[in-house]
Amino acid sequence: MPDYIPQDKDARFSWSTTFYNYLVADPTELGFTSADATALTTDYTPYSDAYTDLSPKENIYRAAVVTLDETSATYIAHVRSLAAQIQSNPAISDEVRAAAGLPIRSKTRTAAGVPTQRPVAEVDASQRLQHVIDFRNQGAANKAKPEGVRGCEIWCAIGPAATLADARYLATDTATPYLATFPPEDAGKPAHYFLRWVNTRNQPGPWSETVTATIGG
Repeated sequence: MPDYIPQDKDARFSWSTTFYNYLVADPTELGFTSADATALTTDYTPYSDAYTDLSPKENIYRAAVVTLDETSATYIAHVRSLAAQIQSNPAISDEVRAAAGLPIRSKTRTAAGVPTQRPVAEVDASQRLQHVIDFRNQGAANKAKPEGVRGCEIWCAIGPAATLADARYLATDTATPYLATFPPEDAGKPAHYFLRWVNTRNQPGPWSETVTATIGG
C-alpha cells in the first residue's frame, strides 16, 4: 500500500499543514487532548520555519549555479584558446605541457587497419540515365565513415546476369552520395552495384551486398 503522506517536499508540507491545522483546531474531535496538540506544535513549528526558510535559499542556490555556469563557460573558452597556442608551439616541451595538465600528443601515426566493416547502399533511380548512390556503414545511424577509412570504392556491372566478375570500377568516393551516369543505350538495363571501404593505404575491406536498380530511359 503506498504511503499516504506525499514524498515531494512541497506536497508533504501542504498535507502536513492541513493535518496540523485540523488537529489543533479541535483535538477532541480526533480523540486527542490539548496536551497532544501542544506536543504536535512543538514539532510542527521548527518544521514550518525550516520549510519557509528553504525557498529563498533555493532561489539563491539556483542563481549561484547559473552564475557558475556562465563564468565557467567564459573561463574554459579562454583556457582552450591558450591551450591551443601552447599545443601548437614547438618550443614548449612535453614535460611543461604535462605539468600544466595538457594532453601529450603522439608524435607517431598509427597505421590504419584494413577495414572489417562493409558499406550498405541505397540507389535513387528516379532520374533519366543516372543513379544517385547513397552509402553508409552497415548498422550506422549516420553517414560517417569508419575510423581509418579514406572512402568507398564503387563498382558497377550492367546486365541481367551480371556479377562482380563483370563489374567495372566507377570511383572511390570520400563522401556520400555518388552520382553515376549512363549512355542512352543502357536505358532499361539493370545496374548492379558492389561497394567496399578502402583505408588510407588503399587497402580494401569486404564487399557490400549487391544493390540493383534499373537505369531509367
